[in-house]
Amino acid sequence: MTFNALILAGSRGGSDPLADYAGVADKAMIEIGGRTMLARVAAAVRAAGAERIVVMASSKGVRAEAQALELETLDAAAGPSASTGRGFDLLGPPLLVTTADHALLEPEWITRFIADVPPRADVAVLLARRDLIERAVPETKRTYLRFADGAWSGCNLFYLATPQASAAIALWQSVEADRKRPWRIVRKLGPSLLLRYLLGRLTLAEGMARIGTLAGIQAAMVPSPFGLAAVDVDKPGDLDLVRRLIALA
Repeated sequence: MTFNALILAGSRGGSDPLADYAGVADKAMIEIGGRTMLARVAAAVRAAGAERIVVMASSKGVRAEAQALELETLDAAAGPSASTGRGFDLLGPPLLVTTADHALLEPEWITRFIADVPPRADVAVLLARRDLIERAVPETKRTYLRFADGAWSGCNLFYLATPQASAAIALWQSVEADRKRPWRIVRKLGPSLLLRYLLGRLTLAEGMARIGTLAGIQAAMVPSPFGLAAVDVDKPGDLDLVRRLIALA
């Protein structure tokens, strides 16, 4: 199946501690193994078969790098959900969404993810189990969501399969707008869902299905067989780790 791709490379403005640590103006412009993180992500997406690749950028430096890589650019919005919505309006489905800090991204992770998306899903998200991640890279420190079927971490890969995926983006924007008012998020998701999660009785698949129901769509989680797929570059320690991994490859 053919698909387009969106790379989120914008910023919220102000100083970025990771960019400062690396001595560059923009996180996406951090070099690892002689290439910027944006260049690494773009190469993987292109090799996976994306027809059009659009970079959501908020700085001249990122736009110039994207142009040098022969990628399209679009002005990033205030947050990732709004940027995704803007990209989805331009490119439509099916659309793969990833981030410029996914420096280890491999084409195989993308093609396997898309192949494993359930046929009726409007939107899908790739996640990896903690045991798989720690087996692949024991020294990594990730944020995990703890469900009845294990602890999971996101892999920064999303697939918007149908036009109905716009409803998931709208829900994401709503939740993102309320990130400093968690009681509103609980009200949206429902107290029974939260209670089951807190009691350890909610599986990840059930949680995804419930979120899809709230948005009026079919939402699916796809388990990744690749532990490294959950490793992105958010903090200085992540950057040091990824640089070591790439140097050893």
